[in-house]
Amino acid sequence: MEWLSRLALALIIIGALNWLLVGLFEWDLVTALFGGDVLRSSSGLSRVIYTIVGLAGIYAISFFFKENAVVKNDK
Repeated sequence: MEWLSRLALALIIIGALNWLLVGLFEWDLVTALFGGDVLRSSSGLSRVIYTIVGLAGIYAISFFFKENAVVKNDK
């Protein structure tokens, strides 16, 4: 089950980094890779929130390198 937790964390980080790109540059990486309109118009407040979510995703990368009590008990 640890692999599922790591996969979920990786997907969350990828999503957060995509929101960071939307917040900073109004550019959607997922749409660029899979088709569609890559530029997103957003309000200033939305861009701030997207950027904060993206920064949280960068912080979450460190979770890959920490022992997690929940994952240990899940085995």
